Amino acid sequence: MNTIDTNNEFIANTYARFPINLVSGKGSLVYDENSKEYIDLGTGIGVNAFGFSDDEWKDAVIEQLNKLQHTSNLYYSEPSTRLAELLCKRTGLKKVFFSNSGAEANECAIKVARKYATLKYGDYSHNTIITLRNSFHGRTIATLSATGQDVFHTDFGPFVEKFVYANANDIEDLRKKVSENQCCAIMFEVVQGEGGVCPLTKEFIEEIKNISKENDLLIIIDEVQTGNGRTGELYGYMNFDIQPDIVSTAKGLGGGLPIGATLLGEKVKDVLTPGSHGTTYGANPVCCAGAYNIISRIDDNFLSDIKRKSQYIYDELKDCKHIRSITGLGLMIGIETDKDTKEVINKCIEKGVLVLSAKTKIRLLPPLNIPDDVLKKAINIIKEIIEE
Repeated sequence: MNTIDTNNEFIANTYARFPINLVSGKGSLVYDENSKEYIDLGTGIGVNAFGFSDDEWKDAVIEQLNKLQHTSNLYYSEPSTRLAELLCKRTGLKKVFFSNSGAEANECAIKVARKYATLKYGDYSHNTIITLRNSFHGRTIATLSATGQDVFHTDFGPFVEKFVYANANDIEDLRKKVSENQCCAIMFEVVQGEGGVCPLTKEFIEEIKNISKENDLLIIIDEVQTGNGRTGELYGYMNFDIQPDIVSTAKGLGGGLPIGATLLGEKVKDVLTPGSHGTTYGANPVCCAGAYNIISRIDDNFLSDIKRKSQYIYDELKDCKHIRSITGLGLMIGIETDKDTKEVINKCIEKGVLVLSAKTKIRLLPPLNIPDDVLKKAINIIKEIIEE
């Protein structure tokens, strides 16, 4: 079977795929059908936190798979309970709702915020949520509506009302949007990943905290891509002096299996009641066992190592000719060059390095545990391609 041709015939044409058929991998290395080796600096868009076929993660998944592969949420299950306890103890948040993806985690966050406001005011008058321009929150109708990019607001209308977009890092515009609307929450990413790996400033995040307190607004932080160690802290907001009311996360949480989580703080911990929200596959025991293994291994020493590797990448690339800027946090890095991004990415593939794009930037999301020698080899290849 020719996988590429068969794929193009039978799978919906929603992805601009590279002409590579990946068949196996171990750690930071992955191989195509011709046995060509690649260093993976994309991790399935930030999903394979510990690379391919990590032994500890795999053992945890298989052990659970041999017990129960699924049970509905009509019954209790140990893996989801252990994972929820771990997440709450590591964040200070109080309860967790498990789902299957980042978009679903954000859907839950939106529903919780709006139900909180409805219970508080007795109607839908204060259900507007402020998000940021250049944000990305998912591909469902509601999360597309929350996404602050006009390019996503086509074809699928009408979109969900009561989302208002403020300019990122623009305190005056944020204050203006809050004053002009009856709001319940401000929702944002500390680093806008799909928007071009653009970090928010500490000053802007501090002002979000102040504005939310002044106006009794919930703080929702989208940690779908920034979470689970990616930025050098367990969650991206921990790089800043802010405590959210709601946190959504997914991607690296499952280490390669589909799981989303919405973490609820004191104000909103009891907003969801039986029948008000649900999912069939959420809290799947196999996915939760894998996620527990991932989160339990992301300790202070591991996070320090992520920061060290991040600094190495910055130091190696910052003085390269043709590089205009390097943005991001931890091992979530965007590289802006004066070269054609697609051309750079294709040359990286030719030389055995898989990287991503984010708008006009080259995006790096390597495994959090990538060995130093493998990382050095990959960065040297990227440098050579950019500087040539």
